[in-house]
Amino acid sequence: MKIAIASGKGGTGKTTIATNLASTISHFGMKVQYLDCDAEELNGHIFLKPKIESSEDVTVGVPEVDQEKCTGCGKCGQLCQYSAITCVKGKVLVFEELCHSCGGCMAICPEDAIIEKQRKIGVAEFGKSNGIDFGHGKLNIGAIQTPALIRYVKKKAIDDGLTILDVPPGTSCPVIEAIKGSDFVLLVTEPTPFGLNDLELAVGMVRELKLPFAVAINRSDIGDDAVAKYCQKENIEVQLEIPNDRTVAEAYSRGIMMVDVLPEYKEKFLNLWEQIRSQKAVK
Repeated sequence: MKIAIASGKGGTGKTTIATNLASTISHFGMKVQYLDCDAEELNGHIFLKPKIESSEDVTVGVPEVDQEKCTGCGKCGQLCQYSAITCVKGKVLVFEELCHSCGGCMAICPEDAIIEKQRKIGVAEFGKSNGIDFGHGKLNIGAIQTPALIRYVKKKAIDDGLTILDVPPGTSCPVIEAIKGSDFVLLVTEPTPFGLNDLELAVGMVRELKLPFAVAINRSDIGDDAVAKYCQKENIEVQLEIPNDRTVAEAYSRGIMMVDVLPEYKEKFLNLWEQIRSQKAVK
């Protein structure tokens, strides 16, 4: 089973819930894997403190032009929607950092003057953390191909246990790439106007993808009840509420999980897992 922990905005506590859920499930003897797909702002390793066992370069295909074959027709530049390849005064220029690796320029070139080469966009690291299989991807500074790195990390998902995917914030392409193929999505939010607005966007996204989902409300006692009322109106199950707690906040600032400072939370996260497994949430 694959569970995606997502959110319409950053800072709601996705990683907090993802790492504590993974730790709790592992504590009770179940096989679990944590994959941090937030390749631009990864931080799950701060809390799980894994021992990295392997590091793999992640590459994407980008065009390389054989200037001797190229006639400067400009068809490649006319096709590219990202200005990653263009023809200036009969000479083709390639801007690899803008390329989305669609292969269109190679397909349209009448002279077969464009071939594919590999460009490194980041690394994927894998290891262990107290019985948890761990993995994350690190996007290179300046690289924009986050979905490709996420796909690479997700290929390492185990087949014989639970995989928890820590998803990037928002509802953009990297988020879609991270959650698609999941068996369940837990949307983490907070009881604020921004939290509600972005929750509505995230709910629209998972409904469009026809994925079963539920909501977790972090810092549930700091705002109003607008989020709770919205979930009730939309028939969305709230499976977890975490109140604002200074002890949890202090532990977080030191990279310590809440289940380690407040063991009673293990029962809450175990109950969350049982609710998800029973698939009671509505689409």
